[in-house]
Amino acid sequence: MKNKGIYISLLIFFLLVNTTYYWEGITGTLAFSAYMILTIVYLGFFVILLRQLYIAIKEKFKLRQRLILIGVLTVVLILTFYKTIGQISFSKYEGNNLLEAERENAANCITTIKFKDDFTFREKNVCSGISEVKGKYRISNDTIYFENVKRGKQEDEIYKFAVIEKLEYYTESKYVLVLHKNMEDTIGFQYFITKNELKINAVKKPKH
Repeated sequence: MKNKGIYISLLIFFLLVNTTYYWEGITGTLAFSAYMILTIVYLGFFVILLRQLYIAIKEKFKLRQRLILIGVLTVVLILTFYKTIGQISFSKYEGNNLLEAERENAANCITTIKFKDDFTFREKNVCSGISEVKGKYRISNDTIYFENVKRGKQEDEIYKFAVIEKLEYYTESKYVLVLHKNMEDTIGFQYFITKNELKINAVKKPKH
């Protein structure tokens, strides 16, 4: 088939874009390089589209195979432009988010954590790369315990449990999720809660 290489490349590109949910978390510091390559490939397909349009105009749109290629290129480029992370929201098929929290540090690194109704959680860290921590959780009284945790390439710590605390002073979020490495860790790692449907009570922040 004529232009077989272009069609195969388009298929691979489209599959990669639409499965980022599954592979971006394991790329670590290579994530931004991977996105840069995909961007370059996208621009390459755009150049190919312009060239095919130019040739089609000269041919007065008589070659059916070229018109099909132009159509396929146009559809893939438009869909990718409007949905850069893919057409399907795979996270929706893994259960509803019961609790969502996030934090941003001075280097503009953003970390989000989501707890689903199937008792799994996923923490995503976007900084110099993309890394994820995921596993299961269970709730006992006012405490969330992490189990079967799989650490991402950029993660140095594994937290054992978390609690929800009510802030005395706040601007946007009244409650925070505080992750602790162990029982001796009295400071913890704080996330601002953006959604909470977990049936647990906030604990009082200890005074040090």
